[in-house]
Amino acid sequence: MKRIGHKGADSIRPGNTLESFEAAVAAGAEMIELDVLRPRADFRDGGDWRRAVAGPAAEPGGPLLVAHDWSDAARRRPLTLDQALDAFTRPSLDGVEIDFDLKIAGREDELTAALGRRGLLERARASTMEVSSLRELRRLEPGLRLGWTVPKITRDWSKIWWAKPLVIGGLASLRARLPGVVRRQAPDLGVRSIWAYHPVITPRLVRACHAADLELLAWTVDDLPRMRQLEALGVDGICTNDPRLFADL
Repeated sequence: MKRIGHKGADSIRPGNTLESFEAAVAAGAEMIELDVLRPRADFRDGGDWRRAVAGPAAEPGGPLLVAHDWSDAARRRPLTLDQALDAFTRPSLDGVEIDFDLKIAGREDELTAALGRRGLLERARASTMEVSSLRELRRLEPGLRLGWTVPKITRDWSKIWWAKPLVIGGLASLRARLPGVVRRQAPDLGVRSIWAYHPVITPRLVRACHAADLELLAWTVDDLPRMRQLEALGVDGICTNDPRLFADL
């Protein structure tokens, strides 16, 4: 089962940073998942950084960022994609697989070109909730391994107390529908893996993915009993904020 560090090792060092990536490798992660975000507005060196990532929407420009969302980027000075990619060509990050989670559709050509320039395509994957991005990435670089992230959500509603009844009902419906959705749509997208929010994973989903020769990767799991349940179900990988848990698993 593949050991994947979410944002590197977000429980050890702040995620989407070089320190977090290095901590994930030291803890035994085989793959690092990181977020790729475009800024809201154009910026260059010396420009208004926080307005570029948190201000009013404008024609996007400037370098792609390694950040989960615009609020995350505004709280710190995030890595650019180029800075992160350069780090993955050097020790201690030069032997780990990388998954690039595209948060917003657009500028997929920049990712594939940057990977190609550094010879990282064989170690790289790209995953996203955005179907349009999957189609564009497949067109641009057919050899890049793609993952479809499901379901498409913008926040973790399970952590909002007043939304929990709605979440419980929605998850039950999604668990029932998702295996059929995967069987019908995944082949057309050309993906090799399904990245599934762990509460929606069922034996039926595991069977549907494996029947279609797809990996099933669970996100984001930070407690050992749930990891053991998922391992017993037959998932192919687990993404966690704390890769140290894999030693106990």
